[in-house]
Amino acid sequence: MNTISNASGLGALTNGLGALEGARISSEKGKFDSLVGEISAGGKKAGEGLSSSQVSEAGRLNGDWTSGFSGAFSSQADKNALPRGAAANQANPNAKPMTIDRTSKLYEKSMEFENYLVKQMLSEMRKTVMKSGNEDNAKKIYEDMLFDEYSTMMTKNAGFGLADQIYLQLSNGGANDNS
Repeated sequence: MNTISNASGLGALTNGLGALEGARISSEKGKFDSLVGEISAGGKKAGEGLSSSQVSEAGRLNGDWTSGFSGAFSSQADKNALPRGAAANQANPNAKPMTIDRTSKLYEKSMEFENYLVKQMLSEMRKTVMKSGNEDNAKKIYEDMLFDEYSTMMTKNAGFGLADQIYLQLSNGGANDNS
């Protein structure tokens, strides 16, 4: 059986979280290998005793293997973080600085929306690149998956601040915006 290796070359993109991601992948691989072993030994039939909650997270489809934003921020400091990027530049210097709970579902969904916009931007940028005449469907699919992961890493680490602005606007912090 092939082994899953840690992509340690992405240290700059993952902001030092490559080891954590590698440990998570190793854990999932171990669970998968034990399940395959049980099925191979005849102890279980495929799909028997396996609930959908063990296969996918809430809000994600089975088979959705892209990295997401669930659990991306989990430290105590992330519960009371300052905005970054464009959201950090408040128009009124006398305004009380607002904080963001990066562990909340609202922030996770704000990150997903920012990711969607970054994905659209990358898609439009890719259209400007000249391609060789040797394009098959498999290459297109895998290249698209690669750029999906690029957009996710950019959203997590680039600090555009759009997700922070969306969070502040939709949370109670944005309710007093007209003062």
